Amino acid sequence: MSEFSDAKPGTPRSDASSTSVERQNWLNRTVAGAGLTSALGDFCYETTTVILPGFLAVLGVPAAVLGIIEGVADAVASFTKMVAGYIADKFGHRKMLVLLGYGLTPIGQALIAVALGWPMILLGRIVSWFGKGLRGPLRDAILVQAITPETRGRAFGLHRAMDSIGAVVGPLLGVALLGWAQNLSWETTAGPFRMVFWLTLVPGILAVVAFLTMVKDPEHSPNPALKFFSTLRGLPTSFKRYLGAVGIFGIGDFSHSLLILAATQLLTPSMGVLQAAQIAGLLYVWRNVVQVVFSYPIGVLADRFGSLPVLRFGYALGALTAVLTGLAFWLKIDSIAALAGIFFTAGLYVAAQDSLESTVTADMVNPETLAISYGALGTANGLAKFVSSASVGVLWTVVSPIFSFGLAAMFMATGTWALCRTSRR
Repeated sequence: MSEFSDAKPGTPRSDASSTSVERQNWLNRTVAGAGLTSALGDFCYETTTVILPGFLAVLGVPAAVLGIIEGVADAVASFTKMVAGYIADKFGHRKMLVLLGYGLTPIGQALIAVALGWPMILLGRIVSWFGKGLRGPLRDAILVQAITPETRGRAFGLHRAMDSIGAVVGPLLGVALLGWAQNLSWETTAGPFRMVFWLTLVPGILAVVAFLTMVKDPEHSPNPALKFFSTLRGLPTSFKRYLGAVGIFGIGDFSHSLLILAATQLLTPSMGVLQAAQIAGLLYVWRNVVQVVFSYPIGVLADRFGSLPVLRFGYALGALTAVLTGLAFWLKIDSIAALAGIFFTAGLYVAAQDSLESTVTADMVNPETLAISYGALGTANGLAKFVSSASVGVLWTVVSPIFSFGLAAMFMATGTWALCRTSRR
């Protein structure tokens, strides 16, 4: 590992050796700070993600509502990403917007903690996901400008790995606290869940502090003449085709809260709802462990063989995840080992997706429009996932989970095929 470097990547260098040193120091303070912040942020909201299906179950909320909640939250985040990217490219302000985005997450958690029904839970998720949408493209733009093109894959792979560490530690602690809290005296079965929601505020606040103190935003000149719609129209054709493939894949890319709910329902007949919810939460932690372990190696492979080919393979694994989940319902699988295999596949494809969608974007667009391009990517993903999460949840309830996950697999496979027909230029 290289030592942390505070050097700004936009600063001119006097000779080739200085440039070489800069490239070797890809693990700089900004990369490390962004990774730590993301780890703490994920510790905060992923703990909610892993116990939310169980919380909704004790409140008597059906799968259709969970899908709508997650879908609406994704849609809010997607629109926010587009606007945030445009504002950042036009006015040059990025760090303060990212700090605001991280600050909204614990506020959303508090709203969920006091919720008596699904409307307040929806509001809490909207607030949290608004913050997520606000910070995502701007943080990635800062990260891209803190490294060199030759090291984007490993830098983003490491960042996503650190991001997922929070998603592993937080849910593990959340599941453990949930199990411990069940032995206490509560007026309702929702009491243990609420306690865990309140505790997630601590890492959420620490995430704001970490980004404020560690991350340096590389110099970025404002572009007041930048026009929103003309800039979008002027994005490269190859990038627009790429967004189309991402969108088609995203229509099938359901929220993994539904994957947790699937495991919960499959295990409930043999274990009961509370134990099934705990096991499903641990399976989600396992998915995140897989993402942590494979994110950096996937980034290294992308630096060597190209981000686009590796991303295509990841998309194919996404389609396989949906197929396997549908088969689990068809065969009524209640084997923890078999379900762990599905969550492994899910973790592997998410590692490729999260690590490489941003690097492919950076390879295709101009630096002057990087933030708004990330916003466009986030919007394509968010809108598609809104359709996916809502439709999978509704079709699950109205028709069957087998049909809903089969339809998701079809869209993910079509998106993979479209990505295979997409080139960088």
